Amino acid sequence: MNDTFASPHPALLELKEVTIAYSGHDVVRNLSFNLKQGDIGCLLGPSGCGKTTALRAIAGFEPVSGGKIVLAGKTVASPGSILAPEARRVGMVFQDYALFPHLTVAGNLAFGIRGWPRAEREARIVDLLELVGLPDAGHKYPHELSGGQQQRVALARALAPRPTLLLLDEPFSSLDVELRERLGQEVRDILKAQNTTALLVTHDQHEAFAIADEIGVMRQGELEQWDSAYNLYHRPAHRFVADFIGEGVFLPGQVKRESGVEMELGMLDCDSPDACSIDCAVDVLLRPDDIIHDDASPLQAEVSHKAFRGAEILYTLRLPSGRSILSLVPSHHDHALGERIGIRLAVDHVVVFRR
Repeated sequence: MNDTFASPHPALLELKEVTIAYSGHDVVRNLSFNLKQGDIGCLLGPSGCGKTTALRAIAGFEPVSGGKIVLAGKTVASPGSILAPEARRVGMVFQDYALFPHLTVAGNLAFGIRGWPRAEREARIVDLLELVGLPDAGHKYPHELSGGQQQRVALARALAPRPTLLLLDEPFSSLDVELRERLGQEVRDILKAQNTTALLVTHDQHEAFAIADEIGVMRQGELEQWDSAYNLYHRPAHRFVADFIGEGVFLPGQVKRESGVEMELGMLDCDSPDACSIDCAVDVLLRPDDIIHDDASPLQAEVSHKAFRGAEILYTLRLPSGRSILSLVPSHHDHALGERIGIRLAVDHVVVFRR
């Protein structure tokens, strides 16, 4: 098959129905997605879903038993054929940073570009240290740096040889939440400044949202949806994606007309699921931002739990049926447990799945 692309913006990385098996057991099945030059992608999912295995196959550490991986227009992996990792021009940032403790920061950065002329190598190190916000750290050793600084050095080292593709394997999992979010945004800015195509693997959706342009949600070796963060949250293609992304609850409903679903909180206008007729039983996804606190509303629910989040409070509210819903409310509306409050629906994106 010809590996040229008709598109004026060909994918830099393309996976075509990739299957990866261990001892006859498929760990990844029919995985297909692509990344354009300069885009940042993410494989997101729970532990054991196959996302790291897919990353290792892209890096060249695992063979594929089906499909193929195409990088910069060249097939680098197919059944019985695998291009060596060092021949792929792929950079890797590991979970544990993997910095050389006996080398200075500058020495770590120089490691992958040892063959470059000295002046060019030294100029590249200066540029990279500036890029990652550590211009004066070249003489330091890894143990003299914080976790966040070590992660930035690891990123700079991976970028040093100007890889075609950068892979990041759970890069922030050892950092605290606040640092993880801040560093995630910094890493995105750095990658965009270099126009680097990158693929991140993580189980943390906040990390995925902060860094990636496109995100693939994986479950049990299969890709459930490859999309923007906005669409994954507001337009999940599968119930698993709706459950895994963000917070929310499902309320039972019934299709009452071609574009209407009735449930405990009232009637919603929406498209019913495929092959769902009138009176079909469905589940309606309600996010915390779909439920508005409104003292004037005749519809009421009881506060059963509250989580203070600074500017907002996440309330768990018990409906008359005993079912619970979530509501995100500005924190100056401080209600006591057991109190009944008025609520109303404000659902911009109605998500319905056949029960």
